Amino acid sequence: MEVLEKQLIANLKSRFFDLIDTEKGLLYYEQFLKEMLYVVKSFIGVDELTTFNCNHWSRELFIEASTNEELNTNNQFTLLYDEFQDYVSSKSIIHQPIPFKNFEQYELLIPLKRNQEVFGYLAFRGIANCNCSDALLVEIAKECCSFLHKARGLCDVIFEEKRYKQLFRVTEKFHSSMDMDAVLEEIIDTLQEVYPTFTYYLMLSHDNNSHKNLPIKDLEYDNENISAMQAYLTGTIQLEDSIQEKRSILYAPLKGKQGVYGVLQVIAPNAMTFPNREIEFITLLANTAGTAMENAQLYQQSRKLISDLQLINETSHRLNSNLRLSDTISFMTEHFQSSFDAEEVGFVLVSDDFEQWKVIKGSTSFFYSEGASAYLQYISNKIKNERDSIFLGDLNIEYLLTKFKSVMAVPMVQTEKIMGFALVMHRLPYHFSFETFKLMQSLIHHSTLAFTNSMLREELEKMVITDHLTKLHSRNFLTEKIQRSMSEDAFGTFILIDIDNFKQINDSYGHQVGDEVLVQVSSVIQDNIRDADIGARWGGEELALYLPKIQLDVAVVIAERLVRKVSELTHPSITISCGVSNWTKEHDDDNFTKLFKRADQALYVAKETGKNKVIVQEVIA
Repeated sequence: MEVLEKQLIANLKSRFFDLIDTEKGLLYYEQFLKEMLYVVKSFIGVDELTTFNCNHWSRELFIEASTNEELNTNNQFTLLYDEFQDYVSSKSIIHQPIPFKNFEQYELLIPLKRNQEVFGYLAFRGIANCNCSDALLVEIAKECCSFLHKARGLCDVIFEEKRYKQLFRVTEKFHSSMDMDAVLEEIIDTLQEVYPTFTYYLMLSHDNNSHKNLPIKDLEYDNENISAMQAYLTGTIQLEDSIQEKRSILYAPLKGKQGVYGVLQVIAPNAMTFPNREIEFITLLANTAGTAMENAQLYQQSRKLISDLQLINETSHRLNSNLRLSDTISFMTEHFQSSFDAEEVGFVLVSDDFEQWKVIKGSTSFFYSEGASAYLQYISNKIKNERDSIFLGDLNIEYLLTKFKSVMAVPMVQTEKIMGFALVMHRLPYHFSFETFKLMQSLIHHSTLAFTNSMLREELEKMVITDHLTKLHSRNFLTEKIQRSMSEDAFGTFILIDIDNFKQINDSYGHQVGDEVLVQVSSVIQDNIRDADIGARWGGEELALYLPKIQLDVAVVIAERLVRKVSELTHPSITISCGVSNWTKEHDDDNFTKLFKRADQALYVAKETGKNKVIVQEVIA
């Protein structure tokens, strides 16, 4: 080679060396390739330089880079590469005519080889002003090959450094967050930044519910997901190549120390096999993400456990504070709604044969509607037959109007007897987790004794203030209520009731019939008064009725109705006499004793003047 040509090659190398300057921002192979073509073009004085490469899937040539800005890079030629390669493989330089379509415009073509392997072609156009010999052009092509090899190596190093910086950054971000969605989102963002042409999916089980717009698939076992399931079960990378679909797929398990939490699916388009260097990076990313997901899940589980323990502790504290049964049920209902995100919560008592049930006050309003009967019947039968708790994720009963899909029911068992059950429901399927179900079982197990104690205590209280025979209140209870009313209200009315000729009934029919008559009269009284009114057994055959905040004239109407109803509804037919008295705040010196005496005097008059009537004794001014 002449000295001038050697000097030219040296200068060319120097210019190539100047291109390798990272401060210029030439960090990508495509940039180096294009800059190299412009350098060679100016050195040898041609109009255009273009490089071609081969698409391994279509086996067709495409333009990789060109100094002609009008040419579309990646434009494929309908040219069989194998036939073209056979033509040029044995040649170091090809002159016109080049017997292939789309190459007529080029005067020279030189294969770019590395270790005798062709990795591209350098095409020249407009060489009229080029004074280079063929040998020099071949030497220039060799230098281009050497430069491109070094440039690719440098780009790979820079790319690897950038990727591992990203991996370090994402690792820091992973471990600074305890939010599962944030970890999953960071995985996708990192992959999109590193591999913008790849496609990604996070394959997770049903237990992982993300509310963000992430590419998530359910991890299910079917013919299309065999490789994904294998990665999930074995915890190892799985590869799947598809020549027909022209892509390669990698399945990387997202695993921590305690288990595998999902699978990362990465799809590389136009790749016969998944690139080895990408496998290593994606594996590291998946392992780091798996550890972060495990930490986030453990953190969330620990917070949930603390919350559950706090709920159990607070529930136990409240249940041991001698609440009324309705207050206890209301408290449990509110906590189940907030802690379980339940739409409806019910507490139900059942009979021994499960044929009858009673919704306890404090349950949500739905359980008092007609639509609840079908659910209560279904759950009651299921608990009766299975004698166990119920956990349903997708309940499907066609005849139900209100469709609740998620149902949890836990029997309330006391001394091995099912006394009822607690029931929570939601319209969405699979709304409740199994952990929620276990927590509900624990809460009901610890609460049943408190429910039973509340019911027994209220039953005992009711027995203390209730007459056993008539089921009316006791005299002491009525007296306390009247005295409280006289201190708090503005007025009220007291009615003293006596069954006419009661001794004659006992003598004629016996004491058992006499008791039945008392029960019948008490029933008439209960059916004809308000919830706020108080009926009581005063003693023997005498009954009493107090009407708080009822004026005297209204009370007389009520008493007359009772007289009429008793004569109509009792068997044997009997009559009653009523003495009525009232009080008002206008009489400061009035008290319960005087109120009673007035009613007693009125009753005496009624008895002495024919019975079966109402007599009033008003306050004497």
